[in-house]
Amino acid sequence: MKNIRNFCIIAHIDHGKSTLADRLLEFTSTVAEREMQNQLLDNMDLERERGITIKSHAIQMNYHYKGEDYVLNLIDTPGHVDFSYEVSRSIAACEGALLIVDSSQGIEAQTISNLYLAIGSDLEIIPVLNKIDLPHAMPEEVSDQIIDLIGCDREDIIHASGKAGIGIEEILNAICDRVPAPKGDPAAPLQALIFDSVFNSYRGIEVYFRIYNGTLKKGEKVKFINTGKTYEADEIGVLKLNQEPRKEMAAGNVGYLISGIKNAKEVKVGDTITHVDRPAVGIQGFEDVKPMVFAGIYPVETSEYEELRASMEKLQLNDASLVWEPETSAALGFGFRCGFLGMLHMEIVQERLEREFDMTVITTVPSVQFHVHTTKGELLKVSAPSEMPEPNYIDHIEEPFIKAQIISKAEYVGPIITLCMEKRGILKNQTYLTSDRVELSFEMPLAEIVFDFFDKLKTISRGYASLDYELIGFRQSNMVKLDVMLNGEPVDALSAIVHREKAYDWGKRLCEKLRELLPRQMFEIAIQAAIGQKIIARETVKALRKNVLAKCYGGDISRKRKLLEKQKKGKKRMRQVGNVEIPQEAFLAVLKLD
Repeated sequence: MKNIRNFCIIAHIDHGKSTLADRLLEFTSTVAEREMQNQLLDNMDLERERGITIKSHAIQMNYHYKGEDYVLNLIDTPGHVDFSYEVSRSIAACEGALLIVDSSQGIEAQTISNLYLAIGSDLEIIPVLNKIDLPHAMPEEVSDQIIDLIGCDREDIIHASGKAGIGIEEILNAICDRVPAPKGDPAAPLQALIFDSVFNSYRGIEVYFRIYNGTLKKGEKVKFINTGKTYEADEIGVLKLNQEPRKEMAAGNVGYLISGIKNAKEVKVGDTITHVDRPAVGIQGFEDVKPMVFAGIYPVETSEYEELRASMEKLQLNDASLVWEPETSAALGFGFRCGFLGMLHMEIVQERLEREFDMTVITTVPSVQFHVHTTKGELLKVSAPSEMPEPNYIDHIEEPFIKAQIISKAEYVGPIITLCMEKRGILKNQTYLTSDRVELSFEMPLAEIVFDFFDKLKTISRGYASLDYELIGFRQSNMVKLDVMLNGEPVDALSAIVHREKAYDWGKRLCEKLRELLPRQMFEIAIQAAIGQKIIARETVKALRKNVLAKCYGGDISRKRKLLEKQKKGKKRMRQVGNVEIPQEAFLAVLKLD
């Protein structure tokens, strides 16, 4: 076990860590395995297209160093703030971390956040300066930033380039020298932590674990402590480029377990595997995920509800940060109220449902969870506009606030502060990290950043600004429920909870957008935005009309008026019985109001 090293990679999204991970694999792989494609560990189509890591990937490598053979277990983690739960789980299964910093951009907000997670878990940090072969790289300046941040020596920083293959051997040597070997007793009762799982349609659920104590053999009876279920270890093995079965695995190792589990609810990330005949106590698992953004996901065809439920269960295995529960909507029928870690996470889940499970879904307006205090003194947790009580029963509403940390170039400070002020942000601190890099700290409502804040921040800073945020609690705000009504009928899927100062502008823009998107009918459609009983905005979709006066040329006006009155009565009757068909684009209109 002294020659096992477990480590993960922490970096921001665009620091080229996926390329660096591929180079580490190439260096340690055999000649037969060397014909590798780029972004080998990012094996989802979505990851390749967007150039980001969505899912953390575990892989084992063998490395010969100073006359000894080492086993290196690597987890390649995502970098975006929306996938920080993946990072925290990876860190819990490791003893060391590679801190990768882009030498042309410097340290970013999310890198600092992930670094603090690693330091909090007492991991050995190995700083790596990546992309040093770029013509605009600033190795000396960025090295100073790393030294200020973690207090290491300049010699400890490894200069590397994933693209050119520079510094790969130095990184592997540093892992063997600096990262401690895992502690654990192979003779003790079995304790293995589940840190991930994946659904295989042929073999059931594959569980990924890391053994802290004890030894696991093929064919043994094992028990999952949290769920209390027992299984037989049909196949165990290690995670190389392909799964490699083993007869036995001991403390310190990382691998997979297949035992024919069919029900997704039986596997919980953070659970402990132990022996049935010699049980051990459970390992402290991971904190339960706290969703930030809530939205409804509904099948386009109501008959596909059960199929969507099965797809969500399988997706939840692979994405433990997805939280969902069933709900119904008057406009959309049966669906699910889902909790996400952010807007990118929500977008990715929707894309994965469509690509991996062939489900076409409608997503409702994203919202955050509000605390509503009623006049009776009750506290209601409201995460959808439909759950909001009538205004006369509400005493006050509290909304979640976050502490946002933005790191950017000094020249973009003005526009960034203006953007945050528009989003009801309060500037708390402004620190110059270097003469050209500024760290801004804001306190702002979470509801204001779930839509387009990140996109706007990247636009005004030309891609240089980076954002990290954490929840700091709930504060009282003047929030109202904005209803959208078509011909007097409220459409719950288009309702939203917004700040009173922004309600008029929101309602007006939404009505204008819907007027463009709703197809014209044989009768007039009134689109209204209302707060309680008060209408604050209205637009009208004009009716399609037949020209009933076409046959009247010349003659008395009373004959024309009679025909128009007759048409008017018919339109009125049709409006009372007619249904407004809402196209799918209308539900997405709210996401793209700008």
